[in-house]
Amino acid sequence: MSTDGDSRGGLRLVLLLTVSAIILIGTIAFATAIGEYNIPIRTVFLSVTNHFGLTAADVPKIEESVVWNLRLSRSLVAALCGAGLAICGAILQALLRNALAEPFVLGVSAGASTGAVCVIVLGIGAGVMSLSLGAFVGAFAAFALVAILSNGATSGPSHTILAGVAASQLFNALTAYIVTTSASAQQARSVMFWLLGSFGGVRWPQFQLLAVVLCFCLVICICMARTLDAFTFGDEDAAALGIPVARTRLILFGLTALMTATIVSQVGAIGFVGLVVPHAARYVVGPVHMRLLPASAILGAVFMVIADIASRVLVAQQTIPIGVVTALVGVPFFAVILYRARPQT
Repeated sequence: MSTDGDSRGGLRLVLLLTVSAIILIGTIAFATAIGEYNIPIRTVFLSVTNHFGLTAADVPKIEESVVWNLRLSRSLVAALCGAGLAICGAILQALLRNALAEPFVLGVSAGASTGAVCVIVLGIGAGVMSLSLGAFVGAFAAFALVAILSNGATSGPSHTILAGVAASQLFNALTAYIVTTSASAQQARSVMFWLLGSFGGVRWPQFQLLAVVLCFCLVICICMARTLDAFTFGDEDAAALGIPVARTRLILFGLTALMTATIVSQVGAIGFVGLVVPHAARYVVGPVHMRLLPASAILGAVFMVIADIASRVLVAQQTIPIGVVTALVGVPFFAVILYRARPQT
């Protein structure tokens, strides 16, 4: 019976990965084609194949440059960010045994926002520290505070969540104070747009950084998939199976913090992806993390690319912050989760 269940789950995973990969390629191609200057899909594919030396088609140089240097990198970064946030959400929901856990529960996003604001508004580290580096430093400062407040990795899930809430409130307050007392109107607008997430300035260097960090973390997380399965039953059950609970929890928290901090430092805070996507993946392939993690990654990538497309086409001649689009989907889904988790009377 268990073998049949595993076979069905594996078949669902293969089917999901295959269909999602096809959809992902199509959405990336479409996202690369649209913009203020629309480019035919055929030209997009020929531009890419020309760049890799697979074809020698006659493509206008300006269109080939737009495809390769501007839009393709943006779409690929969107896919990586969606995959990374979804993986983090799946891991944290297992570690904290909470269906509402998501990547920013550790205060990482709030810390990154404070770090970014310090660079944008206060000019801290100007000439030495970039916006991305400032956000990254702030993110890990928040994670360190959560680790201290929750006594490292030895406390329970509820204690960790409360520590994350406290850290988020502290760094959000610092961000608001700096913006209201020191920022000009233009700086406040820049900060607000960054806080809601944007793929507008990303290029190949950002893609390379995200690809290295996320692939490294994903491999480690998949290797620890069976451990994550044990954590869903509680720390005592995990310890009974011989798992070093404190050390494993610290490693997994550190990996999620690294992924989240890297993503937020490059594109800003994008909410609800890590909450929505793991539940959708769990519905299709089940709760086993060996299947759940890759399923969450591919669905997160598809979701984020589609959200990026929507952010550019919903309002003519204007780009909506990506966080607004994900929230429009995430909030109703969040309400559904709360409704299903309500006490039965």
